[in-house]
Amino acid sequence: METIAPFKMSVCGIEELIGHCETGVSHVLSILDPDWPVPEAFGAFGEHAKLELRFHDVVEADIPGTQPPREEHVAELLAFGRNLMAEPPPEAHLLVHCHAGVSRSTASMALVLAQGLPDAEADRVFGEVFRIRPQAWPNLRIVEMGDALLGRNGTLVAAARRVYRRQLEARPHLADEFRRHGRGREVEAALGG
Repeated sequence: METIAPFKMSVCGIEELIGHCETGVSHVLSILDPDWPVPEAFGAFGEHAKLELRFHDVVEADIPGTQPPREEHVAELLAFGRNLMAEPPPEAHLLVHCHAGVSRSTASMALVLAQGLPDAEADRVFGEVFRIRPQAWPNLRIVEMGDALLGRNGTLVAAARRVYRRQLEARPHLADEFRRHGRGREVEAALGG
């Protein structure tokens, strides 16, 4: 699949950050749990622009003891992406990370791409995310808020459902795992949507 990304983009989890120290990352979107320390690996990164957001990887707003992603977080990540897309440096390389590089980060990357490429079909946007990070399972709450903020009329949400379905077809055991972790709404979206 040919890339639609206007510059190099990467996704990873915290444990993989050290592998990106020498890759020329120019911009980092760092998504961490609220109480998690800043990863030490960033000390070995060269100069880069960075946005750090802190919220839990949940899709419901009412889970006790969690801080869910909020619309302000999504607006911040879109502003960060908009600034990068407006005048990307010649060697631009955006690294998006969360704890595992699977959910919050892939949802965020999809929104940055969807915003920067407004004429790209939603399935093409998520196809690019899937190409970059094959284990992608984008956080539905983030996608829903981003879809609304970008005026995509549900197309990004529908494409995310198709990603879940694709993942469940390849690894059916994920359904029980995500349900156990309070992510049943995503599983049901895959099975029914």
